[in-house]
Amino acid sequence: MPVTEATIESPLSSRYLQQLCKHWSHKFAVTFTPEQGTIPFDDNRRCLLTATPAQLHIRIETPDALMQERMQTVVIDHLQRFATKEDFGTVEWKAAA
Repeated sequence: MPVTEATIESPLSSRYLQQLCKHWSHKFAVTFTPEQGTIPFDDNRRCLLTATPAQLHIRIETPDALMQERMQTVVIDHLQRFATKEDFGTVEWKAAA
């Protein structure tokens, strides 16, 4: 199962985590606190979020590489929509260890 991670620098990381989780909670069994969130898109795809005071850590788990790319794009596109006053530039995804 491909797993990738990215880190976004932002003092509003907890706010973005909560917005992403609330956004998808109407369709999925999302769980979250101000510091951690899990978005289970289905049995084979999920997004794990962790917020620190200065960073939002994103971890995406999918069954294959093609789905991995799609999920990365979907999550970052939604994040960018919520972050109207911040531009995250190009997000660097790395394979998780």
